[in-house]
Amino acid sequence: MLLTYDEARHFLSRTGFGGTPDEIHRFMTLDRRAAVAQVLAIPTNKARTPPPTWIHRLPPLPHVRKQWSQRDRRLFHEELKTHGQELKAWWYHELITTPTPLLERMTLFWHTHFTSSLHKVRWPPFLHQQNVLLRLYAVGSFGTLLHAMAKNPAMLLYLDTQTNRREHPNENFARELFELFTLGEGHYHEQDIKEAARAFSGWHVDLRTGVFRVDLRQYDGGSKVVFGKTGRFEGDDILSLTLEQPEVARHLVGKLWKEFVSDQPDQTEVERLAESFRRSNYDISSLLNDLLLIPQFWAPENRGSLIKSPVELLVGTTRLFNLSIEDASHLIGAARRIGQDLFDPPNVKGWPGGMRWITTSTLLDRTQILHRMIRGHELGHPQGMGGMQQRHGVNWLTTEPLDLVQATLLALPPVEPLASEEDRAQIVHQLVSDPVYHLK
Repeated sequence: MLLTYDEARHFLSRTGFGGTPDEIHRFMTLDRRAAVAQVLAIPTNKARTPPPTWIHRLPPLPHVRKQWSQRDRRLFHEELKTHGQELKAWWYHELITTPTPLLERMTLFWHTHFTSSLHKVRWPPFLHQQNVLLRLYAVGSFGTLLHAMAKNPAMLLYLDTQTNRREHPNENFARELFELFTLGEGHYHEQDIKEAARAFSGWHVDLRTGVFRVDLRQYDGGSKVVFGKTGRFEGDDILSLTLEQPEVARHLVGKLWKEFVSDQPDQTEVERLAESFRRSNYDISSLLNDLLLIPQFWAPENRGSLIKSPVELLVGTTRLFNLSIEDASHLIGAARRIGQDLFDPPNVKGWPGGMRWITTSTLLDRTQILHRMIRGHELGHPQGMGGMQQRHGVNWLTTEPLDLVQATLLALPPVEPLASEEDRAQIVHQLVSDPVYHLK
């Protein structure tokens, strides 16, 4: 059975950042299985947006920095700040222009799962490298992603693996590996953390080359007991042992359920999907295929049940209204203001999401930001809505029937009924101002 307009709209909202009427109508020529296959048919897992020119630079070594003057330090910190802004602008451009929104949605998902921050890492090229890695395996093998992420320079610095030495094991990475990245709280013991930390001793990034390596002088090669197994485990052994635990698949399926389906996972379905995920050797694409085909994903009661993150809200609006993105600094500042600063999550747990995106203050800020965006004031279109009517890709806002415009912008009927006598620009503003616009 082919998708209805509401089903296609829901599908594009959950697997991307929303869809225009043309995009929605294209998916109405497909059934559910074909629609899922189409969004998973990703031709490349690389960003199309050219990266900043400095991405291969290495950080200045400590002995070099010791020779700097106060002016040198000030200029260096200013440059770091500029490069951080350029990195965020680069990703916003990719989010807005990508022809494969699901890939960016999954990159964003893993960005808040495997967190690292500019504030702690303090070297933008390492964060760019991590973002490339997340995109590379965003719909690939979770096992491969986990092994690669454990050796990623940004992660090594963010969770202090760089300072993990045989005599003084640092437990930060081992703890977050179990609690946040794989098993979830309560499915390991403190002794597992202590023993795993020993296995990761000596892991660090060589700042002279920017490459991961193991310093054998700092590595603890003694016997360790993890998950009831004994051996002279190294770091990769710990990752492999972790992936053998059934709770890994349950934990990841539960998180992806909340990302794509609803805030309340169906435990029976989670168990079934987790078992299939394990049998596929943690193939993320296979899991997404299964998850997007379950009846709960398509159930009318789950439409409009999730809240858009600040990035989803701003990127989706920019795409739907075909707004200019020549200067992404306004998007960066707006997203930060309403609670989400790319490459700078609040802590290792990432952004909590869900209902915590919305407070009395952030809802007001969201509405004000959206009004400025569609009026064009912040994005270089002072002519406002009237001037946007002729821009390629937004004609549907003025030419399509009003009920279709509403069905495109809102997942559910608006809280405030529309006044049909108002002009189209006022109606669009009312729809974007409605609380339902923040739902997906």
